[in-house]
Amino acid sequence: MKQLELTPRLQVVAELVVPGASIADIGTDHAYLPVWLLLQGRVRKAIAADLRQGPLDRARLTARQYECSSDISFRLCDGLEGISPEEVDTIVIAGMGGETIAAILDAASWTRDERYTFILQPMSAQPELRGWLWRNGFDIQKEEVVREGKKLYNIFVARFSDPAPMSLGEEWAGRQSPELVQPGREEYLAQLLEKTERAISGISRGKGEGSAARLDEAVRVRDALIKMKEEWDAWQK
Repeated sequence: MKQLELTPRLQVVAELVVPGASIADIGTDHAYLPVWLLLQGRVRKAIAADLRQGPLDRARLTARQYECSSDISFRLCDGLEGISPEEVDTIVIAGMGGETIAAILDAASWTRDERYTFILQPMSAQPELRGWLWRNGFDIQKEEVVREGKKLYNIFVARFSDPAPMSLGEEWAGRQSPELVQPGREEYLAQLLEKTERAISGISRGKGEGSAARLDEAVRVRDALIKMKEEWDAWQK
């Protein structure tokens, strides 16, 4: 049987799953993640859920190819609507926008429980997702930066807890400390700064309603990121 290999992004997600977990992979698509975890003996059971029938059919096909169909429960559902609280202890939501991930968690009030681990990989709106998490009682306990092709991706490990408030810079770039080991962080901070500078330049040329407020916000973000990058660089010396 051909060995299943994950993309770098999904490989890091898989490695963050605690051995022996019962997982729900939301937006599973081909079900590569739950199938790989089962083949490696990393999880006790897995639920593969998707909003659309097409991706769920592809998930079933992958499971048949790797002879683990009997170990996966397939759910056609919107977010966590088809998942019962007692079925899982780990919830993976990878490959969606940050605002969509927040909406999925917000719609399932049972997720506000410290017994669950959330592994979240937003494709966009990372600041919005970080801010939503801490304002709603979720603590980002770990954050990884992984390169796949030309892009950097963020992966959060979160639990419902008693999180400390986040600064503006932390919402944009995540928490950092002298002890943090996060390969790729220097490049990630540099990319965020470059993106913010481009936004400032674009807003400065505009004259529409609200431009002044948007410019002020972008400048505050830029200044916060500069401070974080200087802090990080100093710790690396």
